[in-house]
Amino acid sequence: MPFKKLHFDIKEKLSEFEITIPTLFQTKSIPAIKSGANLFCIAPKDSGKTTTLILTTMQKLKCEEVGVAARATVLVENNEKALELYEAFIKFTRHTSLRVYVCDEKQHIDLLKSEIFEGVDILISTPKTMNKLLLLEGVNTTQLKIFNIDDATFLSNKTVNADVLAITQSIHKCQFVIYSEKMNPALQRLESYFMQFARKIAIK
Repeated sequence: MPFKKLHFDIKEKLSEFEITIPTLFQTKSIPAIKSGANLFCIAPKDSGKTTTLILTTMQKLKCEEVGVAARATVLVENNEKALELYEAFIKFTRHTSLRVYVCDEKQHIDLLKSEIFEGVDILISTPKTMNKLLLLEGVNTTQLKIFNIDDATFLSNKTVNADVLAITQSIHKCQFVIYSEKMNPALQRLESYFMQFARKIAIK
């Protein structure tokens, strides 16, 4: 059972939310993600992808804050999804010391920079804002342990894809996990870049 081997704080939250039985996708993906492999996680809607992303990110960071530089990042399609994912993360991280930060695109980039500088563990952003922050030296990627992309079908947009490739060029020794409902040509092309030798977990 994948849930039994998770951090105590995570298991407490799962118990609180009465989540006891993993989905088929979670049964297959959680151990693979914990192994540290780069992964394409392909599954239909409502398979438990977002919860898996949250749980495995918390597990990777051992449910505790460390230093000031982000150790996990999640890229999402737009600002609305960034805010939604932030709320989902907070439900699970509320009683841990993990610091989750969302780059709200309605805020000025200088404000985002200054708040990130104060210290974050998990950074949620759109590719556009993340790339802008990197160009302005507003985010440090040297400590990243896991880099997630949620609902990654939006990478078929060439501009967004270019932003992601620019971001990943600055990242070394990091696990990459991409979640999507379908494997499309845009995702397959990533195997030529930062997803070389990536495994695929696919549920129909």
